[in-house]
Amino acid sequence: MADADLRALVPPEAASAFLGGDEKWALTLLCRTRDRQQHGSVEWAVLERLAGLVLIHLQREVEGTFALERADAVLGTQKRDVPDLDWLEAAGGGPEER
Repeated sequence: MADADLRALVPPEAASAFLGGDEKWALTLLCRTRDRQQHGSVEWAVLERLAGLVLIHLQREVEGTFALERADAVLGTQKRDVPDLDWLEAAGGGPEER
């Protein structure tokens, strides 16, 4: 799956919630979508990483850091780009990656 296809995993509702300041709802939607993926898959890792970034944004650094570590372990073995908050913003119609 190409990285452009991986960006399509981001639920537009989660992106809109994040951009609208409702980070907890964005986290809920990301986690629900993540839980529908096979654990340990690249798709799961992309959503786990985004959830981790939202957790850190919510100042839940420990949980967020552990999520990033789990996701990065999978993404690193697959030699994939690591998603950042720009992916979430772009899915919600926010600023594109520079």
